[in-house]
Amino acid sequence: MSSRLVDQIADRIEVRGIEVLVFCGVLDEEQARRQPFLFDLDIYLDLSAAGASDDLTKTVNYGAIVDDMLEMLSNGRFELLEAMSAKVAELVLADPNAEAVTVTARKLRPPVAAHLASTGVRIHRTRA
Repeated sequence: MSSRLVDQIADRIEVRGIEVLVFCGVLDEEQARRQPFLFDLDIYLDLSAAGASDDLTKTVNYGAIVDDMLEMLSNGRFELLEAMSAKVAELVLADPNAEAVTVTARKLRPPVAAHLASTGVRIHRTRA
């Protein structure tokens, strides 16, 4: 499927509010202890076959993806939100039914002087 066609897919699975503690940051203090992050996933695919058949193999098993994601993030170390989010996108796109994914990652306690609710990135990747 061409990336132009993938970008036009309206169907998606939304996974919201995945909380995980991760070693992520460029400062020594951020690598000394895990930091809280919140993730949202939008997984794009044509859901018509799954809707018609009620068959899990025709869609994406988001429960399995979240389990794999939590394991990868819990065992990993990252400096940049961008790199961490790219790894999550790769993991989602390893599912053959996923055509594209948007990963939103928010750091809930960023080490800045200003009072912020979070900092974050949003990346969109399509199957190569």
